[in-house]
Amino acid sequence: QVQLIESGGGLVQAGGSLRLSCAASGRYPMGWFRQAPGKERAFVAAISWSGLGTSYADSWKGRFTLSRDNAKNTVYLQMNSLKPEDTAVFYCAASTGMTGSIHSASPQAGQYDYWGQGTQVTVSS
Repeated sequence: QVQLIESGGGLVQAGGSLRLSCAASGRYPMGWFRQAPGKERAFVAAISWSGLGTSYADSWKGRFTLSRDNAKNTVYLQMNSLKPEDTAVFYCAASTGMTGSIHSASPQAGQYDYWGQGTQVTVSS
């Protein structure tokens, strides 16, 4: 059983920044997904267990940066230049099936078998 604890969500004005954290009970490939009101869950970014591989959805590439501290088994999603349309619940996820490659950072939700409870990010205009 993998435990995931998310933190860092909140309310921020447009143009501001937030950093989301997700602490895991082990070292796994991790992903962040978001679900906006009335929309399906969508991929944001992912990072391999080693930190050597990352992938980003085009919509957030350049504004969001995903990193990890393996000493703390924690990943960080730094979100800059936030826009009102970034408002969503953000979920971190862990994969126990992609640990064989140091570069695996999949954008496919089906590759992740453990999910956090979600953290709300609200960007006001």
